[in-house]
Amino acid sequence: MSAVTLERPTKKAALNRQAVREGVNSTLGLSRQIFQALCQRRVAISFALVLALLASSIGVVVSAHQNRLLFNQLAEFRAQRDHFEREWSQLLLEQSALSAQSRIERRASDKLGMVVPGQDQIVLVNAP
Repeated sequence: MSAVTLERPTKKAALNRQAVREGVNSTLGLSRQIFQALCQRRVAISFALVLALLASSIGVVVSAHQNRLLFNQLAEFRAQRDHFEREWSQLLLEQSALSAQSRIERRASDKLGMVVPGQDQIVLVNAP
């Protein structure tokens, strides 16, 4: 049989002030180096070009989205135009059917009792 021993975990020492100061100083030093590098002309130009690239890419995305929206709206307007053209052609057919001479004569004789006058009933009036 083997013996099992339980060991207590070792406690790590709390951060001391010196370690914290060293960490803060190294962070500040790194920040200074980054800002000094950004102040160099090449880096500033590169940074400005990256910002211009980002702005133009966002512009492309926005214009593509607007293009899609406007194309969908155009398709809806074309469908609506086609519907109105069909309705207009149906109305023209209905108008031509309703204004046919034979239909008008038939309705005048059926509903109003009108008849075409004979030759002997026509009177010509001379203008003064």
